[in-house]
Order: sequence, then structure tokens, then C-alpha cells
Amino acid sequence: MKPIRVTADTDLQWKDSLTTESSLVRRLLIAAAFFYLTLFLFIPLAAVFAEAFKGGMAAYVGSFLNEDALAAIRLTLLVAFVAVPLNAVFGVAAAWAIAKFDFVGKQILVTLIDMPLAVSPVISGLIYVLLFGAQGWLGPWLAEHDIKIIFALPGIVLATIFVTVPFVARELIPLMQSQGRDEEEAAITLGASGWQMFTRVTLPNIKWSLLYGVILCNARAMGEFGAVSVVSGHIRGLTNTMPLHVEILYNEYNAVSAFAVASLLTLLAIVTLAAKAVVERKMLSPIIVADPVLPVQAGSSR
Repeated sequence: MKPIRVTADTDLQWKDSLTTESSLVRRLLIAAAFFYLTLFLFIPLAAVFAEAFKGGMAAYVGSFLNEDALAAIRLTLLVAFVAVPLNAVFGVAAAWAIAKFDFVGKQILVTLIDMPLAVSPVISGLIYVLLFGAQGWLGPWLAEHDIKIIFALPGIVLATIFVTVPFVARELIPLMQSQGRDEEEAAITLGASGWQMFTRVTLPNIKWSLLYGVILCNARAMGEFGAVSVVSGHIRGLTNTMPLHVEILYNEYNAVSAFAVASLLTLLAIVTLAAKAVVERKMLSPIIVADPVLPVQAGSSR
């Protein structure tokens, strides 16, 4: 059978043949998508920055010079700095166990990883209050030993870890399952230790998905409101993260400062999205065929 020459143009034609909608339908769909994004994303984002700079640059900068605002920024970054690496380590370990081993309770572990996605963040915060609060199960013992978890940094970190648990693990599990165990087994057969196998075989294969999950985890950690609101106690300068500080400022009718802090969270989100886009391009690198001659049989799939 005569081989079929596959080129970049052939690939584009093949992709175009999968789309049968008319150009009018395509334009309408694109216009509807842009209208939706403009109405629910671009306009609200523009409103945040417009309100933030409503009092001028001096008022905008002054909103961050307030000691409570600086404390909220420091606390938000500290919580993310603690929660994200811990979830990254857990995510890699959980994905490794689920993808590479068969054991009793494997499906239960998968279900537990997904649980924070199904449970309201407020409920997760209440769980920690029930466990570690003054009237909770461990509350009297903690008070006796002068250990503070609720309305303190440990409680905020625990609540943040809970709501961000799935992000790294859920990025890695499908990838590691699709990769299988062949490369790791080959490395062990050739005499590699467990650490050498992980650092030289497994980690290079999952590095972009790992970074992608870390970016998502960090974005959720810095923007978490519900669970942190329950366990923080809203103590100014001590347990208020940036989202909580925005709420307090807005409730006090200090709109300029509230939107200024909100604009900082928005900028952090934009930076996160930019990093996410870069990682996505690394993960989904295009397959370019440099005009090879491939023996493709008629009727076979590509």
C-alpha cells in the first residue's frame, strides 16, 4: 500500500474536518463566550481596580501601610508558605501509592482525597472547631496545656490544608497511572535505589503536573475565605488573612481600602494564571511532524 505523507498542513486539514459548523455558528459561539466573560469577569475586575484607585494613588498606597493590612498580607503568605509544600509532599506520596501499588483501601483513599471538593469550606472549619475548640473534644486538654489551635495560626493552617488537599494529588494521579510502572521497575532492575528511582525517573516525568498542581493549590490557599473565617476569630492584626481583612473593611464602609486589598488579591490571581498558562504550554507541548512519510492504512485512526 502506498504510504500517505503526513505534514503540518495535513494535520490542520484533518483537524478542520472534525468541525462541521458553519462560520456563522462559530462567530456566534465566540461572541457569546466573549460576552459571558465580559459580563462576569472583565467588568467585575475593572470595577475592583476602579474602586481601588477611586481615592487616588495616595489613598491606594496608604491602604497597604496600615498595620492591620500588612499583618493580613504577612499571614496570608505565611499560611500559603506552610500549607502548599505540605500538600505537595502529600500529593506526590498519595499519587505514588495509588498509581504504583495495589492495596486494601485504595478506593477509600481516593474518596478521602476528593472529600474537600464535596464538603463546604464552612463545614470543614466547623469540624476543626468541634475538635479543637474550647468546648470541643480536645479543647479542655489543649487549654490545660496552653496550646492554641482555634483562633490562632495553627487552626488557619489546618483549615487551609484541608481545603487544598486535592489539587496536587488530583493532577498527579491520572498522569502517573497512565505512565504505568515499567520505567520504575526497569530502574530497580538496573540497581537504582528507591530515592534514585524517584529523583531520576519519576520526578522528571511528573514535574510539570506537580508544578501545575502547586500553582492551583497556592491560588486556593491565598484566596480561601469560608474555612478560615470559621477558625480565625477575625482578630485584627493576628488572625485576619487578606480575604477576611477585605470583608471587615467593606463592612466598615471603607470601600477604597477594601477594594485596594482586593486588587492585590486580584493581581496575585493574575500572576497565578500567567504561571498556570506557562506550565500548561509545557505540559501540552504540540506534536510537530516534520514531513515524515508514514504508512497509514486507509480507514485506520491517527
